[in-house]
Parts: sequence; C-alpha cells; structure tokens
Amino acid sequence: MISPVGRKLAVLPLLLLPLGALAACSSENAQTDCTVNACTVTFDRGVEASASILGVKAELVSVQGQNVTMRIAGQQITVPVGEGEQAEGFNVSVQSVTQENVVVKISNGGG
Repeated sequence: MISPVGRKLAVLPLLLLPLGALAACSSENAQTDCTVNACTVTFDRGVEASASILGVKAELVSVQGQNVTMRIAGQQITVPVGEGEQAEGFNVSVQSVTQENVVVKISNGGG
C-alpha cells in the first residue's frame, strides 16, 4: 500500500510536466509564446533566427515578398503570408511579415 506522502510525491512530476514542456522552448534571434500544443514564434529578420519548440527546431530561411521559407525539423517549406502548410506533422501558418520580423504559428498536426 502506498502512503499518502508517497502518493503526493508520485503526482508531483505529473503536475510539473506542463511547466517543463513550456520551459523547453529556446530561441536565437526569436521570441516564443508557447502553450502545450502550439507556439507563436516572432523571428527577427536580417539575422540567423531559430527556435526549438514542441521538440523540433524551426528556422527562418528567407522572405521573398509575401512568401516565407522556413525549415521545420529539417524539412524546408515555403508559406505565403496568411496561409498555412504542413511539415513533419506540424501545422505552420505565417501570421505577419514586417521589415523587422516574421510571426509564425506552429502547432501539432491536430491543433
């Protein structure tokens, strides 16, 4: 039989799991805003910009007019502003492009 203290200790890692998933995001020349199933990434333009999110690396490759080329988990895709594509089981949509940055939403295939 498990003691009440043992039960509480067994539940603690489950309670901390969502916090660990959110804290797992990292970036270079980008800002991330993540939930459990999706991240909005604001990439800086004119520099090498990338973010490690949802267990994969997302990189901004180039912007040509209204088309954004990215690399998601090694797969290169081009997505027009306001549209979406799939890459490696993720939905990728470009929300906006300015002279300073590119805002992209990346979510799990179901989200």
